[in-house]
Amino acid sequence: MRLVREVRWGRVAMATGVGLALGVAGAVYYELRTSALQARLFADRAALHQWRVEPGPSDRILFPEPGPYDIRLGHAGIGQFLKRLEADGAQVEAQARWTPELLDDVRRGLSPAYREKMFAGLEVQDRDGVVLASSRFPERGFDRFEDVPRLVREALLFIENRELLVAEPPTRNPAVEWDRMALAVAQLAGRAFEPERKVQGASTLATQLEKFRHSLGGRTHGTADKLRQMAQASLRAYREGEDTTATRRDILLQYVNTVPLGAAPPNGEVHGLADGLRSWFGADFDTVRDLLADDFATLPGSPDHARRGTAFRQVVALFVAQRRPRHFLTDDRDALGRLVDVTLHALHAQGRIDVSLRDAALRAPLVFRAEVPRPAPVSFFERKATDAVRTHLLSRLGVRDLYALDRLDLTVRTSFDQQAQRAASDLLVDLGEPTFARSAGLTKPRLLGRGDPGQVLYSFTLFEQTEGANVLRVQTDGWDGPFNLNDGMKLELGSTAKLRTLVTYLDLVAELWTRLSPLDHKALRAIDPDPADALGQWAVQWLEWQPAARRSMRDMLLAAMQRTYSASPHERFMTGGGLHTFGNFDDDDDDRTFTVSAAMDDSVNLVFVRLMRDVVRHLMFQVPGSSARLLRDAADPRRKFYLARFADVEGRVFQEQFFRKYRGKSPDEALDLLALSVKPTPRRLAVIFRTVRPEAGLQAFADFVGARLPPSELTQEGIVSLYERYGPERFSLSDRGFLAKVHPLELHTVAWLQRHPGAGLAGLVEGSREERQSVYGWLFKTSRKNAQDKRIREMLELEAFLALHTRWSRVGYPFPALVPSLATALGSSGDRPTALAELLGILNSGGMRLPMQRVESLHFAVDTPYETRVLRGTDASGERVLPAEVAAIAREAALGVVERGTAKRVKGAFQLSDGRVLEVGGKTGTGDNRRDEFARGGVKIASHVTSRTATFAFFVGERHFGVVTAYVPGPQAAEYDFTSALPTTVLKLLAPRLVPSLFEPGARVSARQVETTVVH
Repeated sequence: MRLVREVRWGRVAMATGVGLALGVAGAVYYELRTSALQARLFADRAALHQWRVEPGPSDRILFPEPGPYDIRLGHAGIGQFLKRLEADGAQVEAQARWTPELLDDVRRGLSPAYREKMFAGLEVQDRDGVVLASSRFPERGFDRFEDVPRLVREALLFIENRELLVAEPPTRNPAVEWDRMALAVAQLAGRAFEPERKVQGASTLATQLEKFRHSLGGRTHGTADKLRQMAQASLRAYREGEDTTATRRDILLQYVNTVPLGAAPPNGEVHGLADGLRSWFGADFDTVRDLLADDFATLPGSPDHARRGTAFRQVVALFVAQRRPRHFLTDDRDALGRLVDVTLHALHAQGRIDVSLRDAALRAPLVFRAEVPRPAPVSFFERKATDAVRTHLLSRLGVRDLYALDRLDLTVRTSFDQQAQRAASDLLVDLGEPTFARSAGLTKPRLLGRGDPGQVLYSFTLFEQTEGANVLRVQTDGWDGPFNLNDGMKLELGSTAKLRTLVTYLDLVAELWTRLSPLDHKALRAIDPDPADALGQWAVQWLEWQPAARRSMRDMLLAAMQRTYSASPHERFMTGGGLHTFGNFDDDDDDRTFTVSAAMDDSVNLVFVRLMRDVVRHLMFQVPGSSARLLRDAADPRRKFYLARFADVEGRVFQEQFFRKYRGKSPDEALDLLALSVKPTPRRLAVIFRTVRPEAGLQAFADFVGARLPPSELTQEGIVSLYERYGPERFSLSDRGFLAKVHPLELHTVAWLQRHPGAGLAGLVEGSREERQSVYGWLFKTSRKNAQDKRIREMLELEAFLALHTRWSRVGYPFPALVPSLATALGSSGDRPTALAELLGILNSGGMRLPMQRVESLHFAVDTPYETRVLRGTDASGERVLPAEVAAIAREAALGVVERGTAKRVKGAFQLSDGRVLEVGGKTGTGDNRRDEFARGGVKIASHVTSRTATFAFFVGERHFGVVTAYVPGPQAAEYDFTSALPTTVLKLLAPRLVPSLFEPGARVSARQVETTVVH
């Protein structure tokens, strides 16, 4: 009985075990077939991948690891971008806040489950959100799943993921095809016995998307990486719920539009079927789409059917090539063709294409285009403002180039006013038309009475002062090229430099007032400015003569504007290391004397040359340790310091010239050049040869000397004697007269270059300090006091210009140095239009230098978990660079230029609808730029025109300022005689076009979109 019971219980247990096993197997089978459990688990988790965009920086956000997609769209770099922007004073206005579950999953290595963008790129908007320019990558693609032709879908699914669109069950997980997975696992296990066995890939389209978007380098790095891709793809598949029907369609659409297809120089990476067809085969996307449509009617054997076969072959080729795009599309195109043939046969065997299409595709040659198409030509003229923004963003964000910048998922709100920008750009285009130029009255003397109007390049920039910043409203120029004339070019803008000179002069007067005004008359009389410091002497005398009630800074500045200077051109000025003369624009001014104020109105050259001389001499006597005693006392030990500096500075100038002359020359070529510089004598030739080639033997020396002297002048004994006598150690570089025309440093430079082939200029200069001092040894002798004084003055003047440069830089001068010459007052040091505009802005703001802004906000990754909005800083303090009194007096002088001076044409141009007229002030400048050639004795023998410029830097009312420039480059500038009357006339023409959008009281202010919370 007991035995019977045990048998029965054993049968029950076995039956139960079998039943459980069958149940588990059934459940597994059901799950593998339906993915029902996965659907619930992943859908529940994906539903928790939420974020909210809220004001201020977020403490619940993580930026992705650098996968190709995350790098290209800039999502991976947002954290670094923010560090750079915040260092510049920008502020995070709003940012995404993640749910705890999303944070946890991302920390585990997953990506947020959201619908990623197929198309993205940089978008630049004006201040009201009007799109000025946009980039989209990929450039083309299908907008909806329904737009993808059935033949394209069939080809892709057959090659990559055959079960993706199977209708039942609707909860299918598109991240896994279990049969392919099992086969791949079995093949992988078989490698233990057959190491060379190939393993069939088990990736689905969903996991491939994760791979080429978010895995390092777009590749799978081991089993763990593959599992991560599958988990990410599963989460993303169920983001809309358990039914994945719509998501699976979207996976196919995303893949077709964004699959990576290698790189096609010069355009770079190719993504998506549409761009791939164009880049590799030169095929038009719309044409291919129409050819492969189901309703495309064609007969086998017809030309259209052949075209249909070609289109289908190209599509299949790109899908096949995706696995190894560089290999198939660049290195081994024949192998690609063979694989395509195999695939076409298989597609027909599976019933996915009919025999006529198969045969048409097999007959079609797979022809790659010989040259990858370049992007469609862009009018640089139309994109000038947005290109300036793009260039600005490169440095601001630290992006390597415009190629990478244009692919960022970024919307930029600029400060530009699109209406005003278009109006200004249109006018600059119209100015090049002769008919328009005549109708606008421009074909007159000092305008465009001579020369072709179409060859004149105009540039225009306009800023507006807002709270905490000067924002750029308009920037355009008339050159249809990538260069920005406003920001990028160094121009000699003529008399606009007089405004910088005037501002520096008034600033020095203000400093003298600050230092001297507290002193009583007795203390003032005790001050003894150097006789050469005319400005210092005047300041002391003026303060002595004024009663205390009339010793305000403004009073002193007004008095400084009434100081008088001669306009005579009949004086030679020692400046810049030589004697110079200058002329006036108007010969009638030559015999007159002007106040500084009147000279500013009429832009009188010689007055400002003398004013600059006063400024420079005053600065010379402000340099610590410099005084008249230094020049009077030959025993002053400081003289050696200045002389040594002169020797070093001038020696460097010569060495730079010699370096350019002899760089890359062989020893024989260098010796030939040197020998041509002297009257050949045995002694001179011996010194040249033995210095440059000290290691050379007697025979080489004899060949060199013998080739340049008649045999009668040399004997064999003479050659030996010269070779032994004039070794390099016996020659002193300071013996200047020995080699006639050869500068001692020229000889040294050639010798140094032969000892250091391939070395640069910096190495030459660093290695020649002692030689430069040795060459000028004669200058240190006490008998040379006059020569010493001349050089010391040059060095003191150089130091003064260094101090002047510091002052000019403080008010926006853009270059690292000034030409140390009084000609700098007339524009010889150059300037930039935008920098001049900034100076007018400083005057208009009472001496405050505000940041120059062209970007209002940056909106990264809109509608993604990484969404971040950044606003420019609003620091209202700015930097005081001039006393308010100095800015006010200089501003009044600029108003005088329009009221009664060289810019009278623009007076009254800015009239509002209510009849009010906005005041305009500024400074004009004309640059007739030439390269002169001189003979011995300083006689000019030729003058070559290099360019012509005319500029008007201005302010309008209390908030706006800018600059307008006319420019003709090259020798053709000789055909023109326009002056600053041209840019002032252009501004007059611009005024009525700009007033409605920028100057009317009701004109819109900068629109700043401030959203509240956005939930995703």
